[in-house]
Amino acid sequence: MDPATVWGSRWLNSNQPIAKKYMETVCKKQSLVVLAADKNTMEELHQLIDDVGDYISALKTHVDLIDDWTREKWNLFVLKAKENDLLIFEDRKHGDIGKIVKEQMGGIYDSKSWADLITAHLISGPSILDGMQEAWESENREGGVLLLAQMSSEGNLLELPGYTNSVVKLGKVHPICFGFIGNGSNPDEISELREIVGKEKMIWTPGVNLNSNEAVLGQRYGDPEEAILSGSDAIIIGSGIHKAINPKEMASKYAKISWEALIKRGVNFD
Repeated sequence: MDPATVWGSRWLNSNQPIAKKYMETVCKKQSLVVLAADKNTMEELHQLIDDVGDYISALKTHVDLIDDWTREKWNLFVLKAKENDLLIFEDRKHGDIGKIVKEQMGGIYDSKSWADLITAHLISGPSILDGMQEAWESENREGGVLLLAQMSSEGNLLELPGYTNSVVKLGKVHPICFGFIGNGSNPDEISELREIVGKEKMIWTPGVNLNSNEAVLGQRYGDPEEAILSGSDAIIIGSGIHKAINPKEMASKYAKISWEALIKRGVNFD
């Protein structure tokens, strides 16, 4: 389906290449599913792409979780992800000053050379966005930062008064900010976040699962359809897919739910 038909003015007015790439991918795959690929071996990561690559639009990685990581193995994984039209979203949650974060995007993992999107906290101030932008520019690559405006974990300190508003205010005006991480476990909080974010920037939400009984260690889960209808532009699913008896079937189910919710939302949202 044509992205302009699905995303409306958000597509027409977007001047951020990585946002356009994501919107195109969603329409091509008819899925707003981001798979949280929280695995410990390269073989497991490759297997996830083989199993569910057709039903997801992005892979959320933690490169430093991989026990058998090597640069060569990771490059092959990145190539495979690209061949399957997947954005690579490194959930690094940077939080230092811009100078340090720019250097952290190099180093042994060199995320600036392969990550399309990276998460960050804004606790250290807006220089973190400048540093991340310079890191991608040094590689002549387009990238985007997802700022943590909310979290789905119980008792997180981002719930303190004023924090979310401050993050959104600073992020909305920075060109490298792709969007914000919201609390997928609470539709009301997503709606509130969308209200202050407006339409231009993305909202991606973890804390979404059709089976709320899978929540562990302070996690909370919400319904995928409710998350999209409330304003989320991507549902981040982990165990709900990769721990399922049939991951492919479950990924297809989440994709269908998310796409139908986006179409349902579109008339009134745009």
